[in-house]
Amino acid sequence: MRAAQVEVCGRAPVVTDRPEPAPAPGEVLVRVTAAPITPLDLLCATGTSYFGAPALPYVPGVQGVGTADGRLVWFPTSAGMAPGDGSMAELAPARAEDLVELPAGADPFAVAALGLSAVAAHMALTWRGELVAGEQVLVLGGGGVVGQAAIQLARLAGARRVVAAAHSPGGLERAGQAGADAVVALDLERAGQAGADAVVALDLERAGQAGADALVAADVAELGERFSAVCDGPVDLVLDPLFGVPAAAAARVLRKGGRLVNLGGSASETCPLDSATLRSRSLRVLGYTNNELTREQRAASVAFVAEQSAAGRLAVAHEVVPLQEAPDAWRRQSAGTTGGRIVLRAD
Repeated sequence: MRAAQVEVCGRAPVVTDRPEPAPAPGEVLVRVTAAPITPLDLLCATGTSYFGAPALPYVPGVQGVGTADGRLVWFPTSAGMAPGDGSMAELAPARAEDLVELPAGADPFAVAALGLSAVAAHMALTWRGELVAGEQVLVLGGGGVVGQAAIQLARLAGARRVVAAAHSPGGLERAGQAGADAVVALDLERAGQAGADAVVALDLERAGQAGADALVAADVAELGERFSAVCDGPVDLVLDPLFGVPAAAAARVLRKGGRLVNLGGSASETCPLDSATLRSRSLRVLGYTNNELTREQRAASVAFVAEQSAAGRLAVAHEVVPLQEAPDAWRRQSAGTTGGRIVLRAD
């Protein structure tokens, strides 16, 4: 069978012929249709993740969509996190109990693009963030897959207003297309390029160059004011895959008792959130990871995401690429030069 194979940590996989995998007890073979290249795949393949260096060579792909026993299914793998192979091949082993059957009419590539990123958005909003109808939501990183999904899922949960923030012009555009009522540009130079309902900006580069607490505090204050300018009163819930200055600024527009759910640190691993903001409003700052979900929770969320996708209510920007072009696709996804998530067509 053909497969993408990581042979050296830190390098793109190569496409090669491999023997068909033999499923272990409790596993089934899935004939793969779609395998997304996700941030977790890229991280694990560097050999620097908290899972440790993977056993080489291996087939990456922590999730995929394919057919098993005549059913179209979504499936997870532990590729890169534990010994074994993943979804970026024509055939992939998966535990039978982990398979989630997809609804009729589901587009396998659209579901693969959503995948666990949409699960994170869904469960961070509803299970961890306790979103209820009528609340206002601020989504940081609104141009990414998690952010795009969160904007739409917040709407489906009954949010009255959704504001999104993003760095790049493409991210701002994707957030607007996902249905944000207003978008906030996190880069001053790009603010005029956003073309959305409401665009505000902050030059975050100054904070990193200055290295001064006073300047960081000024940036947090300015961005908080700009968030406030486009929000309709205090925000109930912030969904935050960025952390850093954006999260600290977003906390300033939360209502008393408001919630900030963090599920990533793509802007920074630390956050200049001041004690006064946290205490004066009795804010709740909550962490989220998909790893905390039970198998049943994950399956229910995947099924919900797939149902919304099949109904045309949930979609994220993605690009479908043949498995044979996996090395170039991997490099482009890693460099962030794509317009969305790349999904490999394996069949």
